[in-house]
Amino acid sequence: MIEFDITDGVAVLRLDDGKANALSHALISEINQAMDTANTDAKAVVIVGRDGMFSGGFDLLELRKGPDAALALVHRGAEMLNRVFTHPQPVVAGCTGHAIAAGAFLLLACDTRIGSHGDYRIGLNETAIGMALPVFGFELAKARLSRRHLTAAVTQATIYDPEGAMDAGFLDRTIPAEELLKAAVEEAARLAEFPAQAYAANKLGIRQETANVIRASLT
Repeated sequence: MIEFDITDGVAVLRLDDGKANALSHALISEINQAMDTANTDAKAVVIVGRDGMFSGGFDLLELRKGPDAALALVHRGAEMLNRVFTHPQPVVAGCTGHAIAAGAFLLLACDTRIGSHGDYRIGLNETAIGMALPVFGFELAKARLSRRHLTAAVTQATIYDPEGAMDAGFLDRTIPAEELLKAAVEEAARLAEFPAQAYAANKLGIRQETANVIRASLT
């Protein structure tokens, strides 16, 4: 479900399950394994999707198995997202398409988010489908989204186009799709030039409180 390679110190994780890049147990495990490898063998990380799809959120088939199965998947997903959020190396997202629900949270967990131009949607649809967000969702949204958009994005399930998502705080900039991967890798390489210990310390310094709240909610 992931194509993984490291070139010139930049680890690239390409999410591609051929469908919605749904966060299943298998995909979460592969992301965790790739982050382990990146932490020891690379200096920065890029997470990209496939054309037209970044991630459609948690695996609906697993969520429909019942409350216990749904809770187990969401718990593992929250741990993975918190891990990406606190990963000591620079983490750049290349948003290649739709990023809904947990897919949008994966964007929020990354440091720099570059989106491609295109006709796709980004947002949190939980209210629209009758779900209350878990703690990790509220915390990532409060940490990364514009305060002007919190009510619209979280409470009112607003779904954004790429330009709107940039204003809301899901993305930092948008570029032509054919330039996306190259730009994401170049940005990761640029960030990797910072002293690694300082980058990690300052990143954790501004994210530690949020990460602690998420972690406490999962115990």
